[in-house]
Amino acid sequence: MATVNKKTQCFVCNKEKNTYSCKGCSNEFCFPHLTEHRQKIDTQLETIINDHGRFQQTIIQQKQNSHNSSLFRQIDEWETNSINKIQQTAEECRETLIKLTQALINDMEEKFIKLSQKLKEIREENEFNETDLTNFQVKLTQITEEFLRSSNISIRHDSQEYINKISVISSFGSYPTNHTTISTATTSKNPITTSYKSHFPISVPTIPWNPITPLYKMLTQPQSPIKQKQIQTKKNKFQQFGITVAGGNGKGDELNQLTNPQGIFIDYDKSIYIADQWNHRIVKWELNSNTGQIIGGGNESNQLNSPTDILFDKENNSFIICDMGNNRVIRYYNQNQTNQQTIISNIICWGLTIDKDGFLYVSDWENNEVRRWKQGDKKGELVAGENGKGNHFNQLDYPTFIFVDKDYSLYISDNENHRVMKWKKDAKEGIIVAGGNGQGNSLKQLSNPQGVIVDHLGQIYVADFSNHRVMRWCEGDKEGEIVVGENGSGIQSNQLNWPTGLSFDDEENLYVADAGNHRIQKFVIDLN
Repeated sequence: MATVNKKTQCFVCNKEKNTYSCKGCSNEFCFPHLTEHRQKIDTQLETIINDHGRFQQTIIQQKQNSHNSSLFRQIDEWETNSINKIQQTAEECRETLIKLTQALINDMEEKFIKLSQKLKEIREENEFNETDLTNFQVKLTQITEEFLRSSNISIRHDSQEYINKISVISSFGSYPTNHTTISTATTSKNPITTSYKSHFPISVPTIPWNPITPLYKMLTQPQSPIKQKQIQTKKNKFQQFGITVAGGNGKGDELNQLTNPQGIFIDYDKSIYIADQWNHRIVKWELNSNTGQIIGGGNESNQLNSPTDILFDKENNSFIICDMGNNRVIRYYNQNQTNQQTIISNIICWGLTIDKDGFLYVSDWENNEVRRWKQGDKKGELVAGENGKGNHFNQLDYPTFIFVDKDYSLYISDNENHRVMKWKKDAKEGIIVAGGNGQGNSLKQLSNPQGVIVDHLGQIYVADFSNHRVMRWCEGDKEGEIVVGENGSGIQSNQLNWPTGLSFDDEENLYVADAGNHRIQKFVIDLN
């Protein structure tokens, strides 16, 4: 590094001494200051070596974790958002297709019923000939072919981009041409739509499937329940101002009035069947009607006593009524009050539900249990409760309305425990799926829950009776959300007063028995 010279001036101390020349900086240093100068150079070298080591470690880490950069996270976020958007729209298309298919079925069913009535008439009157039979055969063939063809429903692909494309752009100065490299990811420009007559189309993109891409794997591999919950379609929202579709003319027993309505049932033609409890009758309100018609009770010869629930048994073409005050469950055939049958006796019943196999479930609020009955049973099979009144998981306290899903899981409004319990098939105890945090009005609590129904996404709707609102819970959530009735007790269209029964129509509009206001409110699904 340095060579010795005769006495010259030191660069540091400016004294005449034997000095040493530094070839790096070409300065002269006496020995002490040469040593000091050397130490400074060594320190600089160590700094460079340390910087070199840190950079080397950075390169190693980048090689090992090359997919953890913020750019990859941006790509992952784009992919997730695209998947959510695709799956949401796909679900909307499925729901639209279900509704359109149901509309087609209803239309065909109406034509078939009319044809059946005519066929029955000529058979009873014994007035027909070969021409009549030929005409009937032609009409039946036409209806059958029209139903099987379903040609008025189709899937349409729109020629527009549905998902915004992203690009990876990089410029490398070391390349001979200093060129720019661009790699682009995008979806196909062919969304699909489900369309039917005047219905608005709903678009969903098709994606070029590549079995090795994460997008393909995410969409085709089974998802965990948590992941499914994250990507499911958004929850339904409802307009907050309800429409009065039955009653609403004060408390009374006139045909345009109700008194403390309880359970309700919505038919396919949107007729509403109501357990008009304190009028001791079942009434039917047709769509857009100003008055109801009595189909059960309401007279001296065939009395009901405080009916609380009603359902329709498709298999037997009959209504089943919880005649609570008479301690029985009865069946009405063809809306004929004279043709009734007591199917369960000596039961303090409140709620009814029926599963896909035709088994009837009845809540017994006196014995704090729910039993399942099949036709002809003398004593139903216990499915929930019967462990005395209490708040343990195997107990109930005043069970009211109930609902059974396609998996035979039973949902019970456990009124005095201020919770909704779910009892899976053959379970020895239930789990809390709503409330269960004492009586109160926070989003974690319920107060004397009544009506309970579950939608196709497994979301649980509860008539929060004493809080004058309808809540929605998802199993596993710590708190629910207010669906309608967040404006306190009252008679305004955006208020409820002691809500009881709940039901959906085939368009997923929500119906609420607003017992304290003696009316039925319809809350239309908000599509915006």
